[in-house]
Amino acid sequence: MPLAAARTPTSTKTKHSGWRQIPDRWDLSHLVEHPLRDFDRLIAELDRKVTAFESWRDRLNPAMSNEAFLEVLRLDEEIATDSSKLGAYAYLWFSEDTKNLTARSFKTKVEERLAALQNRLLFFELWWQGVDETNAARLLASSGDYRYYLQTIRRFTPHTLSEPEEKIINLKNITGRSALNTLYEVVTNGFTFTLTIKGRRRTLNREELMAYVRSSLPRLREAAYRELYRVFAASHDLIGEIYKTLVNDWKTENLQLRKFATPIASRNLGNDVPDAAVTALLSVCAKNAVVFQEYFRLKARICKIKPMTRYHIYAPHRIHQKRYRYPDAVRIVLDAYRAFSPTLADLAERVFRDRHIDAKTRPGKLSGAYCYSVVPGLTPYVLLNFTGEARDIATMAHELGHAVHGMMASRHSALAFHATLPLAETASVFGERILSDALLSQERDKAVRQSLLLSQLDDLYATVLRQAYFVLFEQTAHEMIAKSATVRDLAASYLESLRQQFGRAVRVPAEFRWEWLTIPHLFASPFYCYAYSFGNLLVLALYRMYKEQGSAFIPRYLALLEAGGSRSPQDILSEVGVDMTSEVFWQAGFETIKEMIEQLARTAP
Repeated sequence: MPLAAARTPTSTKTKHSGWRQIPDRWDLSHLVEHPLRDFDRLIAELDRKVTAFESWRDRLNPAMSNEAFLEVLRLDEEIATDSSKLGAYAYLWFSEDTKNLTARSFKTKVEERLAALQNRLLFFELWWQGVDETNAARLLASSGDYRYYLQTIRRFTPHTLSEPEEKIINLKNITGRSALNTLYEVVTNGFTFTLTIKGRRRTLNREELMAYVRSSLPRLREAAYRELYRVFAASHDLIGEIYKTLVNDWKTENLQLRKFATPIASRNLGNDVPDAAVTALLSVCAKNAVVFQEYFRLKARICKIKPMTRYHIYAPHRIHQKRYRYPDAVRIVLDAYRAFSPTLADLAERVFRDRHIDAKTRPGKLSGAYCYSVVPGLTPYVLLNFTGEARDIATMAHELGHAVHGMMASRHSALAFHATLPLAETASVFGERILSDALLSQERDKAVRQSLLLSQLDDLYATVLRQAYFVLFEQTAHEMIAKSATVRDLAASYLESLRQQFGRAVRVPAEFRWEWLTIPHLFASPFYCYAYSFGNLLVLALYRMYKEQGSAFIPRYLALLEAGGSRSPQDILSEVGVDMTSEVFWQAGFETIKEMIEQLARTAP
């Protein structure tokens, strides 16, 4: 969460205090030591394993022994592990500098070769989907950690095409969806922005520009947003057409070929979340837009913002906004983790010790932040764009949450350790809550506590309601594009959705109609964003359990992380008493948000 008023501890006596230097650039050699030199050898080794896997094609039989079936699965896992390392290297190298032509070429070459190899494995999934229920049950019973992976394959049976068709789609995606997403990243990460700061005109990348939307100066906040949308609007034809093409591709594959009932149903099935659960989640979010409207009215009063417009919703508190040195930010986050669980803190610290983090912003570097958990047993990689802002500390806590989740689940196979998307945000958001509450509980200054509450609520808006409305817009956009809507039609619809979301509490200027062009998830992962709403509201409920149960809750929470992707989200969450299809459950998360707003109101003048 943005921690606008967070203070650096005066003393930090932790295990990491003996470090000579906290790394801020990652070491990719743990994935591939000499990628350009060894590429042909690595592909040849993968090819040999794939050939060995293909030799099973004529031996696969529903009546085959459990032992033979496990042998096939172990080879499948080996191929997945080797492919993951090579694919991860290509993407991480590209992320360092999206303008690096060698890295871009290598990424494309890796994707093409891995897609070709993946096509040769398709026969197994298609065979497994056709195994009769009796033999499938027998083989599942002895499949151990592969069980949920195998269940997932069969879950897609009604939407699976023939082997030749599946191969064509895999190949098409390399020069289709993947190529368009790369084009979007290259174009938008190459944008530069100009902003006048203290009378001096400066050229900024996007990460640097976005720091100013949280400036203490209203004119700078407004100018930063205007510049962002000026640049994106200038390319709206290109970027908008990329989006429309991606949406049409999604429709063609998922509705026309795979026969999903709705565009979002494909994402829901992939997440193993019932359509009813997503409908309940989005419905509750829309109904509670008024909660955040009330919050922004309150914030306007506290921060003396008049009128409250979309330019100013992330305006900082009036108290001095400090900046943070990178080593101090690391210590703050690790101390907060350690206070909750030394186990999680030790895992988070490993990311730094193994030099698996790339923290500083640079020209051409991929914007935003992510964590890449590659394979079990390998410390995940974390990309940040650390500029010293208070909110960067929250981003660090968030991405390290993803990392510890992957490490907690490392006892599972490479086919089962990744948490499914709805649970993938649990540890990351929980990490932010740990950090925020630690700082809030330590603070006695009323103004600072007020600032912390404002920052937490700003972040909850950004990660709950805002994300849900992205998905609501996507649902509308997919329908509109199917009816030949123009890019400007989409922009008008987006602006209408924003104004509905903010009501009369926040005025939304017309240039915000281009905001959707700036959201990478809408392009790369349709309907992905509800995972953030899901994860945040889920964590609010889990964190309330922690506050009620104290240390007795921690083992249950760690067990949830250890499960990784080895079972369905419903199974994992049922063990902590969560019914994801219940609107009452999702509403409970908003009740916690209401309590925070009431707490903030008590500090208001």
